[in-house]
Amino acid sequence: MVARALPTIAGGSLGLSRYLEEIRKFPMLEPGEEFMLAKRWQEHADADAAEKLVTSHLRLVAKIAMGYRGYGLPIGEVVSEGNVGLMQAVKRFEPDKGFRLATYAMWWIRASIQEYILRSWSLVKMGTTAAQKKLFFNLRRTKSQLQALEEGDLKPETVKKIATKLGVTEDEVISMNRRLGGDSSLNAPVRAESESGEWQDWLVDETPSQEARLVEDEELSRRRSYLKSAMSVLNDRERRVFEARRLAEDPATLEDLSAEFGVSRERIRQIEVRAFEKVQKAVTTSAKREETPHMRLQ
Repeated sequence: MVARALPTIAGGSLGLSRYLEEIRKFPMLEPGEEFMLAKRWQEHADADAAEKLVTSHLRLVAKIAMGYRGYGLPIGEVVSEGNVGLMQAVKRFEPDKGFRLATYAMWWIRASIQEYILRSWSLVKMGTTAAQKKLFFNLRRTKSQLQALEEGDLKPETVKKIATKLGVTEDEVISMNRRLGGDSSLNAPVRAESESGEWQDWLVDETPSQEARLVEDEELSRRRSYLKSAMSVLNDRERRVFEARRLAEDPATLEDLSAEFGVSRERIRQIEVRAFEKVQKAVTTSAKREETPHMRLQ
């Protein structure tokens, strides 16, 4: 998918430092530029566009991968797996949905890394059901919430609470706790001299709670309201192009719109970008206007 090979990490911390320096050379993308590149890939399988989308998000992969260093696996391989997830995200990304690529890609990156960990780590025999994976990645955090971080076996009442919370059997909790307890790297601090927490604390349950889903639904409704209001800043041609390219279930091509308006494809592209920027500015203004009263009350 990507035209040239991505940077890789050589062994040791020096190799990681050099890798981070290398990927910082790739420019970040503005929203409009990201959208146009994504459309070029989606509509024309433009490999150069896909490459720019991938390389501009390598820093996101590295940041996420750092949260999984507590499993004792080579960081180069963890990052490599994350990059695979990123490429899958770019391949499936639908820019017309209205989300930035980073928001969509982070789930693919984490899923790819976690699958690699489950395949590679010594606890792979624990099983592969959703509940068992949840136990694997969240036992430490759940113990912390229950203030049950003592070494050794857990108390029966604690085992019961954890099993209920994570949807597994009590035997699975006991077995997993003993296995995790034997690998101290899971409990290693992120930084020895700081209070930034342990690596295990960086691993979160990806399943959204009912509260999270409610917040997402309310946010989606709010965004739709902002968008409807923001559309009023567009003239007739901008509105037509914006709706046809970004809001239609079956987006029109640049060729279709260039024929409709009697202008070049590049001109349609420019109109689309300008319309997007105007709508984005209007939406941001509406959001700030709504948030201001709440901020004054605090």
